Amino acid sequence: MGGKGGSHGLGPDLADPFRAKLMHTSLVKGEWGNPKCIPQKGIITYGLSPNRLKPLAGAVRAAVFNTFRRTRNQILYWGVPLLVGYQAMQWATERNEYLNSKAGRAEFGEEG
Repeated sequence: MGGKGGSHGLGPDLADPFRAKLMHTSLVKGEWGNPKCIPQKGIITYGLSPNRLKPLAGAVRAAVFNTFRRTRNQILYWGVPLLVGYQAMQWATERNEYLNSKAGRAEFGEEG
């Protein structure tokens, strides 16, 4: 019946009368890890931020929605000139085809 806990059925902290009394003093305010516990000295902890663990977490989803949002906000700045340029190219192509056709040569005459 020796050992740390005895036959009380209590944990090793409460079976020892000194530890049981120490648990209720003002110096120790709770179990290990309790936020009310006195800060320990000389303990070094290491951790990794979520950005180091998963550097591309959510990147694809963010890229899709950011692209949509940025395009929606900028469409008038590049959409209108794009349409004007397309119409100008279409007109120029049709005009070139007409000028190089039989009717265009007959109308404007062939120089040379």
